[in-house]
Amino acid sequence: MSHSPRPSPPTVTVVGIGADGWSGIPEPLRDLVLEAAVVLGGERHLELLPDVDTQHRLPWPSPLRAGLPALLETLGDGPVVALASGDPLVSGIGTTLIELLGADRVVIHPAVSSIALARARLGWPAESCAVVTLVGRDPALVLRELAPGRRVLVLSSDEQTPAQVAGLLTAAGYGASTLHVLGDLGSSAETQLTGVAKSWSRDSPRLHVLALELVGPPLLGWTAGLPDDAFEHDGQLTKRDLRASALARLAPTPGGHLWDVGAGAGSIGIEWMRAHPTCRATAIEGNPDRAARIAQNASRLGVPGLIVVTGRAPDALSDLPAPDAIFIGGGATAPGVLETCLGALKIGGRLVVHGVTLETEQVLAQAYNSYGGELTRIAVETAAPVGTFTGWTPARTVTQWAYHRS
Repeated sequence: MSHSPRPSPPTVTVVGIGADGWSGIPEPLRDLVLEAAVVLGGERHLELLPDVDTQHRLPWPSPLRAGLPALLETLGDGPVVALASGDPLVSGIGTTLIELLGADRVVIHPAVSSIALARARLGWPAESCAVVTLVGRDPALVLRELAPGRRVLVLSSDEQTPAQVAGLLTAAGYGASTLHVLGDLGSSAETQLTGVAKSWSRDSPRLHVLALELVGPPLLGWTAGLPDDAFEHDGQLTKRDLRASALARLAPTPGGHLWDVGAGAGSIGIEWMRAHPTCRATAIEGNPDRAARIAQNASRLGVPGLIVVTGRAPDALSDLPAPDAIFIGGGATAPGVLETCLGALKIGGRLVVHGVTLETEQVLAQAYNSYGGELTRIAVETAAPVGTFTGWTPARTVTQWAYHRS
């Protein structure tokens, strides 16, 4: 029985539209839109177009990413145009289409992005500010950026975003920060609202960029080894100096994905994600209370995207996204855990295991003999009162095995 080959996905031309709407699109691109057999876009964008009787216009599916592949397969071979706000590659549909179709099947014609317009209105050079997108994302992402004097441009999700961000800033000790809400940038209805986070009570337009001038105390850095009291925990925490040692060997890199196995308070995965905005992590923790605490710690420390899996390794490791690095903070002696983690490592992957018991130490010594790597015993002593004097209080010595798959 023969089967017809599946049709190739269409080439999609993405046309950016500014807040000035249809009239702001250059004439050659307007002709391109009007001559297309199919036009995709949000309801707001499609309503801007003049009527064309023979043209098929389709709104984006909801949920977008789940429904988009099936939609694209139905479009046939005719020219397809997608409409987007501003620059389609600034937290826009252009990025999603390229991920699905490949760069060779997507043509981008950007308009001026709202970020560029916001910088122009405020006089902020590009190199002087960070950009965070909260479109469809948790507002707690802003908390990773907190530092005195820092400028942040926020792509807001909707009219509720400024109040949500103001509340987060105030709770974090940054209530004196200035908020600028730049609405409908590039249109004749452009507006600007300015206020202070701790007293913010303004109504914001739905379409806007939120600009932050942060005022507050120095808090937490992005290098490994946050203070232990930065995390809520029940004692199951990889302590600061051991955490810094482990993360130095795990070596977070942009876009990298970490498995934090036996995550405890989630400190390793959280610090991995704080190293760069594109770092991803999955925390695996068998205790439900600790798993809930990990999610709370991640949100409060500005990385709410950390994925928490409640379950025990190795069973809980099945079907997880492939890791670039793995940390085993507990359970290395459980049957199959170390073998599963070693098997999941790709070329260039890094594995770090900590152990405090003789049984775990034996497992790590055997792994070192079999695979090589780096075997280290780490003993940390902290000054503490001894009666009326001061002496050294030793913490439990930890054996660390670090392995790099080459």
